[in-house]
Amino acid sequence: MNEFVEWGSLLNIVVFGLLVGAGVPAVYALGVRAVKNVGARDGAGRLPLWRKAVAVLCFGVCVAVVLTGVVFIAAGGH
Repeated sequence: MNEFVEWGSLLNIVVFGLLVGAGVPAVYALGVRAVKNVGARDGAGRLPLWRKAVAVLCFGVCVAVVLTGVVFIAAGGH
């Protein structure tokens, strides 16, 4: 059975899948939480600059990961 399965490659795929599959939604959730958390806004209803920066950074990372995946697949990587 070992000659049909490359265990090292399988482990790489599983680890990468877990990191991307759980990591990207977690980063997205962190961005949403930075913007929509209870008490996130001040008395005037404005969002502090650091919360905006965290949200933009998190959403930017998510967009970059998705675009990287699309480019990789479109370029023929599989």
